[in-house]
Formats: sequence, structure tokens, C-alpha cells
Amino acid sequence: MIRGMHHISLATIDLDRFTHFYRDLLGMQRDRVSSVPSGFEPFENIVGMRAVLGQVAQFNLGNMQMEVFCYTTPTPKPGERRPACDVGIRHIAFDVKDIHHEYERLVAAGVEFISPPQHLTLGGVTSCYFYDPDGNIVELQEIHPGSPVRPAFGIVDSAAN
Repeated sequence: MIRGMHHISLATIDLDRFTHFYRDLLGMQRDRVSSVPSGFEPFENIVGMRAVLGQVAQFNLGNMQMEVFCYTTPTPKPGERRPACDVGIRHIAFDVKDIHHEYERLVAAGVEFISPPQHLTLGGVTSCYFYDPDGNIVELQEIHPGSPVRPAFGIVDSAAN
């Protein structure tokens, strides 16, 4: 029986840059960093690669868990900015209060947004997208009272729903 989602996983070519962005700018907590041991066959079987080396970091914020791999072997290709319409996992969404404040704070820190916050009346949310340093799309979303959008599991806010 599938019970729910546990984590998302991303890969980066620069763990320090990634940590600065997600921990220092977005507020995620980095719990630990571990080495990916050489010759760890069960892991190599899972990821479908041999002679894997690198690090894996664990991050969390509220109900979100994220693991981040930084491979040194094999050499990864750099990330690229792809539009939201391309196939694949297209964005990571963060639940926020006062989206306009968060937008201004991140713009002041040099984050490049696709657009300023947009209010989606039918959804009862305000949302905006931006790219992380590796080209992943990140969303800020504020859910307004009366919205049909369900709040994040485990997040209780009397102002939303």
C-alpha cells in the first residue's frame, strides 16, 4: 500500500551554492551531509550507475523533506532552465504567508523571478515562479481563506480553509 509522499530528490553540481539558496534564502534546515561510499553496490543498483562518488545532503522545512545529491563521479551535466511546459518534474512549491514580502526579500537577495506574484481568483491563491541556481523552477504559493486548494499536510492555519 502506498501511504504518501516521503521526499523529493534533486541533484546539484555545487552543494555549497545549493545550501546557501535553500537554507539561507528559503529557510530549509540542512540536517546532515553524508558521503556516497565508493563501491556501494545496492546504491549503484538503485541509481543505475557504477563507480559513483559524491555527497548527499538532507534538508527539511515543515512537512517537506528533500535529499540532494552532489555527484563527483560520474561527472554531472550542469542544470538548465527549462520552461514550465517541458515534460518532467517542473517545480517545487513552498507554502508562504505574505507572498509579497517574500517576493521582495528574495528579489533584494538577487533571485530572478519569472513574474511577480499573480493572484489566481478561481484558485484562491497567489503564486509566482523563479529558478534556483541549478535551473529548477520553485514556486511560492499563498493560499487565501475560502480557497479550494488544500493546505500542506500537517500545516494548520486557521486563515486558510
